[in-house]
Amino acid sequence: MIPVIFFFLAAGLASIGAGNIATTALLAPVAMTGAGNMGISGFLMTVCVCCGANAGALSPFAPTGVIANRLLARIGIMHQEWPTYFNNLIAEGFVGLAGYFLLGGYKLMSRNAPARAVRADDALLAHEGPFTWNQKLTLALIAAMMIAVSYFKIDVGMAAIIAAAIVTLCRAADEEKAVKMMPWAVILMVSGVTVLIAILEKKGGMDMFTTILARFSTQTLVTGVMGFVTGLISVYSSSSGVVLPAFMPTIPGLIQKIGGGNPMAIASSVNVGAHLVEVSPLSTLGALCIANAAASEDRKALFNKLMIWGLSMSVVGAFVCWVFFGLL
Repeated sequence: MIPVIFFFLAAGLASIGAGNIATTALLAPVAMTGAGNMGISGFLMTVCVCCGANAGALSPFAPTGVIANRLLARIGIMHQEWPTYFNNLIAEGFVGLAGYFLLGGYKLMSRNAPARAVRADDALLAHEGPFTWNQKLTLALIAAMMIAVSYFKIDVGMAAIIAAAIVTLCRAADEEKAVKMMPWAVILMVSGVTVLIAILEKKGGMDMFTTILARFSTQTLVTGVMGFVTGLISVYSSSSGVVLPAFMPTIPGLIQKIGGGNPMAIASSVNVGAHLVEVSPLSTLGALCIANAAASEDRKALFNKLMIWGLSMSVVGAFVCWVFFGLL
């Protein structure tokens, strides 16, 4: 059950605000080393960790969730934070757990862990201790932030700034080190792409883009088409920095050109299609898992397997989006 546990652990961490990239960066070293110690396929563990992290990526507290919900608000879809999150969670959970069984996870239930894995666990438990005061403060602030955002409708950015200020004032963390660890390249990319998309809208480029999409779509197939196209592009690009800002603004025009449709269903297809493929080794999540693979793992073979999986997920994503957001 270790891969399944990592799936749910990743989903939980991503959902409370870490997001998919930070969660994978946190868990990949432990998960991939553990997989090597226990004789678990690195491919199987990567799929479980990445799908779990992506399952929580669109939480209202996570960075990608904040980006997606603000893009939805720009096209008039308001107060859909939780449906956006749960739609992605269900789709990623379906694919991730199906992948667990497809890749032989059930075979792990019929054997015992090797002795070296038990020794590794004993070594980890030997250093176990109670939470420190700054860890307790951080957990309390995360819980307070989630309550403030969920029930009192406080802006998640403002809530996070207040929590960070409290941590800093209490000297619970090294703020200089934290600022240096911020993914500034990603932040600048998201900001830059947003500017480029705005220029494209002003110059009529988005209208041309929606016209091209409308040629291949109908009201019945539009969710599958969007799932496939966004997945294919997301294999080699950023979902939050490129795919969501590029495709979300096209939804109103696309609905108009095909004669109708459910904007929330199409938006969910964009979200799910873009995230299902992020196990690809060309994405941050897949690359992190390869980088932390155990010494016994064939990294070239793992790269090839993840590449095939990522590309196949564009087709699977199209089918999942068509079924979940089209037929159902």
